[in-house]
Amino acid sequence: MIELTRLNGNPVVLNSDLIKSAESSPDTMLTLVNGEKIMVRESCEQVVEKVLFWRARLLSEAAKLAPGSLALLTSTSGGALQRRSLDELARSNEIDVDQDALQRRRRED
Repeated sequence: MIELTRLNGNPVVLNSDLIKSAESSPDTMLTLVNGEKIMVRESCEQVVEKVLFWRARLLSEAAKLAPGSLALLTSTSGGALQRRSLDELARSNEIDVDQDALQRRRRED
């Protein structure tokens, strides 16, 4: 959920998964998947930042609840897809990870 501000100054908390599109003209108009339109004070860029922050926070919380369960699909040299854990990719140095944070997480597990 992201908190935005209606044009009249009232705050509104919105499920960001319901946003279909956002456009500026000059105010920001959000169109939801059900067709409802909401005008907000925040710019399109600010809305996108809030959505990205919310999703990153959601994934972070999910990782705390189910350690080791987050994974990525990667391709092999032959082109086949394989599921690999983020820990595995970090250990093999295939992704850049904050090693201190990774060590703290392993100790918590």
